[in-house]
Amino acid sequence: MIFLLEYDRQSGLLIRMDLFQANERDKASKARLVLEIDMFQQGLSREIVLLEADSEEALRKTHNRYFRGVSDLAKSIKPSVKFNDLPPD
Repeated sequence: MIFLLEYDRQSGLLIRMDLFQANERDKASKARLVLEIDMFQQGLSREIVLLEADSEEALRKTHNRYFRGVSDLAKSIKPSVKFNDLPPD
């Protein structure tokens, strides 16, 4: 399966997701190009991607950032260095 995603980085929201069969690669690529041109003409800055996965469930596992809001992503980040562990100036 081929998934065409439109993702708004600023809001952290998935705007749309279109599904194409594996044998529709050309159709998916053309749809991506049309969407990118439309976004450019509207002055919108969005991420437009084509991704392949066996299922939507698999896609959500491998590319979960497209399906989680910004606040959810921020909560999942674990800093590797704690500020109180930094040496003094």
